[in-house]
Amino acid sequence: MLSVLIPVYNFDIRLLVNTLHEQLTLNKILFEIICLDDCSKPIFADNNAEIQKLSHTSYKISDTNTGRIATRQALAEYAKYDWLLFLDADVFPKTDDFITNYIPFLTLDYDAVYGGFSYNSDAPAHELLLRWTYGKAKEQVAAEKRNKKPYKVVISANFLIKTSVFKSINGQITQKGYGYDNYFGALLKIQNNKIVHIDNEVYHLGLESSSNYLNKVEQSVQTLLQLEKLGALSDSENSLLQTFRTIKRLKLERIGSWCFKTFGNRFKQNLLGHQPKVWVLQCYKLSYICYQDLNS
Repeated sequence: MLSVLIPVYNFDIRLLVNTLHEQLTLNKILFEIICLDDCSKPIFADNNAEIQKLSHTSYKISDTNTGRIATRQALAEYAKYDWLLFLDADVFPKTDDFITNYIPFLTLDYDAVYGGFSYNSDAPAHELLLRWTYGKAKEQVAAEKRNKKPYKVVISANFLIKTSVFKSINGQITQKGYGYDNYFGALLKIQNNKIVHIDNEVYHLGLESSSNYLNKVEQSVQTLLQLEKLGALSDSENSLLQTFRTIKRLKLERIGSWCFKTFGNRFKQNLLGHQPKVWVLQCYKLSYICYQDLNS
């Protein structure tokens, strides 16, 4: 009935897997939990291997680091059931009914179900503030709002999907890198896959440093630009991409690039500081994509 799939890289998943196993067992459904370690440090692999003591649970280790996309594809190939529940290693269910809330959708007419993302209300240490601030503002979105544009807020850290649909879409993403959730959402839309968003969130626990997150933001912007140049995002609902297209149409791209060259360091000072602003990050991304388009 349900394969729970968790890609792992340098994170302790024991509490997550034990919690999921308990919920799955209480629901009395056919299930399996498969975790694939993408060549983590030995200490994580050794500790996480304990989960194999649980019934219907396996922990596999890759010999090389293949990246998130390839790891998810491999997990889907290992899975034996018709539905896949993908969870990132650094999340944790918000409620004790997390699995229960997904089960009705296994027999309803949907191809994918997105549960949502949540963040602790207490602010973390200042070096983690950027990821937390952005996440609360842009990723912690109620299902009612997400369903108005269902292909826009597509977060791969917590979603249920038919095995056949996932293999079809993920198999089209051959690149290795960060920032392909937008492409996944666009492909769901292109293929007319029926998706729904529900309020069944997981907490995002693995906050990274602001500097690391900003590097990932830059990578995701570069990915977005590459896909745009390939014509792969014609149906994307991504706000940054839509604004960028408007700027290009109005021939204002050089002004955007100038803003990055002139104010980029000031933007970074705010984003890496004690009070990062979401609007500053938006300005940074928009000016950065203009700069990259003109200079790549």
